[in-house]
Amino acid sequence: MFDFDKAKLEKNIEKLNEPRVLIIGDMGIDEMVYGDTERISREAPVLILRHSNTKIILGQAANAAHNLSTINGGKVSAIGLYGDDYYGPMLLDAFKKAGINTEYMVKDESRTTTVKSRISGASFHSVTQQVVRIDRVDATPPSREIENKIIENIEKAMPEHDAVILSDYNIGLLSDRIIEQTISIAKKYNKIVVADVQKDMARYKGVYALTPNQPDSEKAVGYFINDKETLNKAGADILKMTQAQVLLLTRGSEGMAVFEQNKDLHTDVPVFNKTNVFDVTGAGDTVVASFTLALASGAEPKYAAIIGNIAASIVIRSFGCATTTIEEMKQSLNKMNMDNYTIKV
Repeated sequence: MFDFDKAKLEKNIEKLNEPRVLIIGDMGIDEMVYGDTERISREAPVLILRHSNTKIILGQAANAAHNLSTINGGKVSAIGLYGDDYYGPMLLDAFKKAGINTEYMVKDESRTTTVKSRISGASFHSVTQQVVRIDRVDATPPSREIENKIIENIEKAMPEHDAVILSDYNIGLLSDRIIEQTISIAKKYNKIVVADVQKDMARYKGVYALTPNQPDSEKAVGYFINDKETLNKAGADILKMTQAQVLLLTRGSEGMAVFEQNKDLHTDVPVFNKTNVFDVTGAGDTVVASFTLALASGAEPKYAAIIGNIAASIVIRSFGCATTTIEEMKQSLNKMNMDNYTIKV
């Protein structure tokens, strides 16, 4: 257990609006279509919904960008792809409404804009429930020409930012070449790179930090994490595999584990506000956003992890992809009795 300094943590939270962050990854939108159930169709045994409203929400890597912007007041630039289609302008408009800089986004006329459409219905006596989801996703790697445009934009944007997030949703943008060039350019300008990775962690060799969850970490190392010994081994193996300086391994109801190079012990951070979980959708994006901002503003990795944990504990109280703010995090921290939480080393 390390000596937890609540005042120090609050100062770290107050500095989250200082860093400028460049996020590179699989950008998309969630189209939320709502309607009221009327009857069963005569054409087929399906519900007929009378449309009530549609919401466009930033999704995938764009949700992490939205979380960043909400916390640091819009000091965020996004690099990703969108298509020459109906949804491309919607993605750019959603970014602009969220205060996110889109000048480095790249149009790829050969692919569709990533959209996940969720159609939900409700009746007078029931809650709204999802009926069907339609995904418009092109996961093919970008062409050489598009890769060159992305790398050119990374080179332009890097000096203007303090940290970089690589957000990989396995939708094709983060090719080996783009990953390698991002890490190389970041090192040239002395910027930290944080990778939010679901698989193929070895491709991210040389990043400063990674933020995988436990199931994806288990797939990466090839064995289950079921006790302290296997947890320590997995952390050490992933750090060796990626040569990262920091690993933030998120463990669901078990909290988080923070590993650092050249340190034999890891830090266990428990879940905060476990009893108030409504929806974990997008919580990982909140963690990587707040964790990166904390690291970029000078917080120690274990304090950055606690900040990520506090931020996640706020957004899981809301349904769907949610965001939080510095003020909300400070309020949440002040309401906590930290004596109830044991942060172990």
